[in-house]
Amino acid sequence: MKRTYLDNAATSFPKPPGVIEAMLEYATKLGASPGRGQYAESREGARLIRVCRERLCRLIGGEDPSHVVFTLNTSDALNLAIKGVARAWRRDHPGRRMRVITTAMDHNSVLRPYRALEEDGAEVVHIHADAETGVVAPSAVCHAINDDTALVAVNMASNVGGTLQPVEAIGKVCRKFDVPYLVDAAQSLGHVPVDVGALQADLLAFPGHKGLMGPQGTGGLYISPRVLGRVATTREGGTGSWSEDDSQPTSMPERFEAGSHNTAGIVGLSASVAWILEQGVPSLREHELGLIRAALDGLRDGGCRGQAWEARPGPLDGFRLLGPTDPERRVGVFALVHDDLDPGEIAAMLEASFGILVRSGLTCAPGAHRTFGSLDRGGALRFSVGPFVTEDDVRRVVAALGQIGAEHARAGAGNARAS
Repeated sequence: MKRTYLDNAATSFPKPPGVIEAMLEYATKLGASPGRGQYAESREGARLIRVCRERLCRLIGGEDPSHVVFTLNTSDALNLAIKGVARAWRRDHPGRRMRVITTAMDHNSVLRPYRALEEDGAEVVHIHADAETGVVAPSAVCHAINDDTALVAVNMASNVGGTLQPVEAIGKVCRKFDVPYLVDAAQSLGHVPVDVGALQADLLAFPGHKGLMGPQGTGGLYISPRVLGRVATTREGGTGSWSEDDSQPTSMPERFEAGSHNTAGIVGLSASVAWILEQGVPSLREHELGLIRAALDGLRDGGCRGQAWEARPGPLDGFRLLGPTDPERRVGVFALVHDDLDPGEIAAMLEASFGILVRSGLTCAPGAHRTFGSLDRGGALRFSVGPFVTEDDVRRVVAALGQIGAEHARAGAGNARAS
């Protein structure tokens, strides 16, 4: 049976040509610790890391490649941003209660660090989102900001409903009040154009293994020079530089990169970012929009219920799509709930009977599911696309869901007649 991978929101697969080859070449021909020696292999490792920073900075429209800080993943990057800003704010505002703002659509990678701050005395504000689209109003963010606001964090694209937030408008609000603005680009970077200047994003957290199509164990945080003094370190250690001093270096990026790098992973990430730059994000977005339209058309025509769709009978009329139905307002992440069937049960059917691999459950975003009314139903069934997914793949999963829905409806009708 053909296996169809549709869980790209969790991690991308397959990887672009050259990614694994670059990692293998580093591991077998270099292998040295970058920046820790004067010999050629160590210098070459440092150069490869620098090239990756430069490519990432170019991709996001950053000001300075040295302000691209490598992390283990997005959660690590968000912890650095959130706790680094909080530590600096408390240093500069002793005795005052700090406020931090996020949205109901954000991921546990933001919600849990915020909860930790709340347990340490901070005030946490969660901005509500529209119950159908998941969109957050910039005006609501504006009204939530006060003189003690240390940070606003917003998920650019939802890992549940695929919702694209008005991040540029929210950025203008934050800049007006001079509040540091953190954008979680876990589901957007590599999928849609991202320019930190246009977004007025002071901090941008991203994974290496999702839309950037690199290996797991990679990620990063871009720290704008504008807010560098408002982000404290959250860990300290060896950097291979300024070794005579037991204080953490203040130079970038060493200031936030304690310890040895995942060099093989970064080399692989560099290859995938090079591939993305060569393809062009607008081209990748156009491909994804084609997949989004195919999915939305198939779901709507099959009777699936969705925002702004008229109800119609069909094999999918037991399903409801979460998030916006306008292709331009979402990324290729599709979450569905069924009136009767558990999402895990549907996911198991898709694999067992059709060889289709998807995600089910709460996907680490309880607030988003609460917004969409799917929290008490155990979350949703989610399928998500990437550059190597085809429209045929999308039609295949929609058709499979239709078969599952129709068979369930027939079984229900049979049971009703028997009773």
